[in-house]
Amino acid sequence: MSFNPTEYKVLSFDIYGTLIDWERGIYQGLTPLLSKLRESDPRHPSSHSYDKNRAVALEILSSYTKLEAQIQIEHPTLPYPKVLEAIYKRLAEQLSLPASDSEIAEFGSSIGKWPAFPDTVAAMQTLGKHYKLVVLSNVDKASFSKTLSGPLSGVKFDAIYTAEDIGSYKPDLKNFQYMVENAGKSFGAKKEEVLKVAQSLYHDHIPAKKFGLRPSVWIKRGGDDAAMGGRLEDVKDEVQLAAVFTTLGEFAEEVEKAFGKA
Repeated sequence: MSFNPTEYKVLSFDIYGTLIDWERGIYQGLTPLLSKLRESDPRHPSSHSYDKNRAVALEILSSYTKLEAQIQIEHPTLPYPKVLEAIYKRLAEQLSLPASDSEIAEFGSSIGKWPAFPDTVAAMQTLGKHYKLVVLSNVDKASFSKTLSGPLSGVKFDAIYTAEDIGSYKPDLKNFQYMVENAGKSFGAKKEEVLKVAQSLYHDHIPAKKFGLRPSVWIKRGGDDAAMGGRLEDVKDEVQLAAVFTTLGEFAEEVEKAFGKA
């Protein structure tokens, strides 16, 4: 399958995991809880670091992602900060650790502190020269505004669609319907002119195929062992990928080349 970036008008982005280093931000936010483990426990932060022992971090983050999916299915209209609070509580229960109200609230409000990947801002500025840039995210408007004024400062989005606006969380197809309809109204883009760009197979690429979008672009953050989004070998028949890049910067470079030849 040949991929021609010049055939699209709109790029629809997942944010947390694709533009924002979701894993690092979440893990750092869970440090106060993990610090209550016995120091002899290999999951205690003193026994490892996020970068030096990724396997331990992935164990914790995998538990997090399962809890997130459960809570979003149970409570599809629950604001994302409250989802985070519920995850923190349940994870504390799983680990048999105490969690104070202040800790829970701090974790719930931590979204704006999650860092951007080093290549994100420059890549988005490049992509913005060629496309309308649209957010389709599982957060609320207030949380995203903190990210936009913080780690994504310097990035201009043409439209922002959140779970709060839609009333459901991805991978619900209603979110994709909402995005395509509004992109059409706002930018005159046809469904086939919208390209989904994301890291998560579960939240974005599987539903993109189900909804009938053209093959999507996978930003393969974290390689084959990413904590969020699933493994390609498990869902290869459920996704249709136009191209795969390990960073957003690589995708932006490919786009520049394509438009330079057009």
